[in-house]
Amino acid sequence: MNIVGIIPARMGSSRFPGKPMELICGVPMIGHVYYRAKMSKTLNSVYVATCDMEIAKYIESIGGSAIMTRDTHERCGDRVAEALLKIEEADGEKADIVVLIQGDEPLIHPDMIDEAIEPLLKDKNVVISNLVGDILTKEEWSDPNEVKVVVDKQGFALYFSREPIPSNKKWNGKIPMKKQICVIPHKRDFLLKFTALEPTPLEKIESVDMMRVLEHGYKVKTVPTKHKVYSVDTPADLEKVEKIMQHDNILCEYTKE
Repeated sequence: MNIVGIIPARMGSSRFPGKPMELICGVPMIGHVYYRAKMSKTLNSVYVATCDMEIAKYIESIGGSAIMTRDTHERCGDRVAEALLKIEEADGEKADIVVLIQGDEPLIHPDMIDEAIEPLLKDKNVVISNLVGDILTKEEWSDPNEVKVVVDKQGFALYFSREPIPSNKKWNGKIPMKKQICVIPHKRDFLLKFTALEPTPLEKIESVDMMRVLEHGYKVKTVPTKHKVYSVDTPADLEKVEKIMQHDNILCEYTKE
């Protein structure tokens, strides 16, 4: 199968402008994500989709492939879909599975990508999956930058929110706190179908792409991972990730001289 990884990235983040090129242990954040995605055993190829020449030139300088996209996209899925069609036109080959790998996950482990893809390989009825991780603190649970998710007994997503879910107002026991990790494999045709769907009310309220999938009646298979990752949404997140990265055993694999 032709499985393509696409990393959407742009300099104009409202919460942290320019963050893809911020240095972490001497390497731009987008570089960490690209190098680590390239280590996946399942991906045939990896591209960075961007509307910024600064990002594109950097990726090309490290031997990577960058695809220029429009600067009008509001959702990362739309940027990935545009990049996919350009890649297919250039290569003359269609993808089977397209994996959206968010560019603000510098601690991503290559195995996480392989884990997320597995349900699409095993079950033809699964058209999209989403990696999820444990939320370990109440502070993280309350943080609107962390997208929370609740799932059914079969592991399909019920709802995504930036608010703390499920509620603890009437429950004093252990709360199954899960967060979305933006490693999202799609069947190729479903990705294009998704981007053609009308944006939905809850998608806009929560500012979460996956709500468009759920509101239109499709299922999102969640895939739990035990790897601990932290996305970068603020300068404080960047400092936290850099401290963790200093003890990361993958870093040396792509920073060897």
